[in-house]
Amino acid sequence: QEPGYIRFLDAKRLVALAKLYRVRVRVLRRVGQFVPAQVPLLMISKGERVPPEAEDEFLAAFDPGPSRTLQQDIEFGILQIVDIALKALSPAVNDPTTAINCLDQLSRILIRIASREPPESFYYDPPGVLRVAIPWIHFEGQLDSALEQIRMYSKHDVAVSLRLLRALTDIAASTPAANSDAMQRQALLDRGRRVVAGCAEKLAPEEMHSLRVRLVELEQA
Repeated sequence: QEPGYIRFLDAKRLVALAKLYRVRVRVLRRVGQFVPAQVPLLMISKGERVPPEAEDEFLAAFDPGPSRTLQQDIEFGILQIVDIALKALSPAVNDPTTAINCLDQLSRILIRIASREPPESFYYDPPGVLRVAIPWIHFEGQLDSALEQIRMYSKHDVAVSLRLLRALTDIAASTPAANSDAMQRQALLDRGRRVVAGCAEKLAPEEMHSLRVRLVELEQA
């Protein structure tokens, strides 16, 4: 196949083909990732059942291209906002207000992600017969994509770190308890603790008080 970023993946097509040829398919690269030429996109169990002329039918379930798109790739949009925040935090620009505005938008996106059911990774047809396994990026991956680099670059900035903790608290508080996953909430708390621990390396003890208060708010959210 041609090298490029996976812009779209047709799961229904893969399931139909796997059922037709009585095989099991495991997708090796997720949407948004770059795939060099000759690097396999998927593995097929009992692949001898698939005639060589049918290989292109499986590859047609993928849409590779020269750049990422937002069609199925939420992370791409997140990373574009992160790039703006990181430029704003650079010593040459030193614009914490823009970084804070980016965190506001990232928290809004993460709240929507947290409130939704994660995408299916395993597809069965008929029930009980696994046909296709697809590696989608889930909540914790999106959380790290959105906040981890900003956390690293804002250890010396009280205002940005406070807003980072507030974002984590808002995400935790905005997810209805009936729908929240204990692991998801633990992920938010773990990352809040990382924020405080990282700032403790750079900030004076008196500057840490407000951050520790904000961490308690996250723990109670």
